[in-house]
Amino acid sequence: MSSLRLALVTRRFWPLVGGAEMVMANLAEELTRQGHHVQIVTAQWHPNWPKQISHRGIPVVRLPNPSLRGWGTVRYMMGLGRWLRSQENELDAVYVSMLKHSAVVATSRLRNSKVPVILRAEGAGETGDCAFHESANFGQRIRRSCQAADGFVAPSQQIFDEMVSAGFSREKIRFIPNGVQVGPERTAQQRREARAALAAANPILTLAESAPLVVFTGRLHPGKGLTRAVRAWPFVLQKFPNARLWIVGEGPQESELTAMVDAMGLQSRIILPGAFDTVEDVLAAADMFLLPSHHEGMSIALLEAMAATLPCIVSDIPGNRILIQPEENGLIFPVDDHNTLAAHLVRVMEDQELAAKLGHAAKNRVIEHFSLERSTLDHVALFEKLRETKRLLRPAP
Repeated sequence: MSSLRLALVTRRFWPLVGGAEMVMANLAEELTRQGHHVQIVTAQWHPNWPKQISHRGIPVVRLPNPSLRGWGTVRYMMGLGRWLRSQENELDAVYVSMLKHSAVVATSRLRNSKVPVILRAEGAGETGDCAFHESANFGQRIRRSCQAADGFVAPSQQIFDEMVSAGFSREKIRFIPNGVQVGPERTAQQRREARAALAAANPILTLAESAPLVVFTGRLHPGKGLTRAVRAWPFVLQKFPNARLWIVGEGPQESELTAMVDAMGLQSRIILPGAFDTVEDVLAAADMFLLPSHHEGMSIALLEAMAATLPCIVSDIPGNRILIQPEENGLIFPVDDHNTLAAHLVRVMEDQELAAKLGHAAKNRVIEHFSLERSTLDHVALFEKLRETKRLLRPAP
């Protein structure tokens, strides 16, 4: 297998952290480990951010993205177009996160080049890329531009089906599930050390060793159903007064959630510590993972929690059911039913044998079907195939 020169384009990236951003960061790291040359291209969301950084050893280029709505998007698109043109002869493939503005630029700028453009769809249902095309300004035009790409990746069957229904060529879409790193078995000692390290880094994360800890990691967005988790927490506290919920991440709903926690008097029991570059210590410190989303494609946060041997409590939506089989490797509650959610949390806190069973089964499912190495190899095979196809089809100069 030859070494590929790849550009991974994602308009949002560290320190803005969500599922899509973590997918690209993890993929870039594994591609590099496998011997490929990777650059990440993103937006400079704040003028004081450096234009070039290294993230996990991967070079990151930030393009101007002024805060003025509309103009910021135009400037970013212009900058991305210029960058792609300047790097055209140095790339073997361009992989773009989301069927949005970055995808439009990459597809149009490299249409007549030898460099294939592969677009990765994100999200499903009302928060997915296909729904974005129905509601956004120029959404249908964006969709038509995206459909001209050389290939597509759908990380879940629901996203695949939505793309086909939206008119994307079935033959061009490759179903490649998300993948995550799978580490060694978690121990009680690691849990203690992780809690101590987090408390030392941020005192608001201090908690007793005996305190049950439930965590959510991801973007703080209304589609994640986090207000439901906050409403459920007083019922959990009736049985476990020292239980804690950490809502880890950043996003547009942060102020609303903070105000809700304050209004309910739960400030010391529900913590919003912001985003982490890596959630490894958060998951190691936790006893349970919670994902109450309204919509998901295939949640990278859920996969990471499963790989960390955590029992997972998730909402009953198609994206979660891809990964969680009720009573086998996790528990599922009906969307918007915070009473059942609370009951599931209490049940797992009370039954350590059940918690261990669910956690180990979850990890085994990730090992068998959703490893980062396997996902990356599938991506590389797609990139190589499309590179060769485009070279053969490109007219001679």
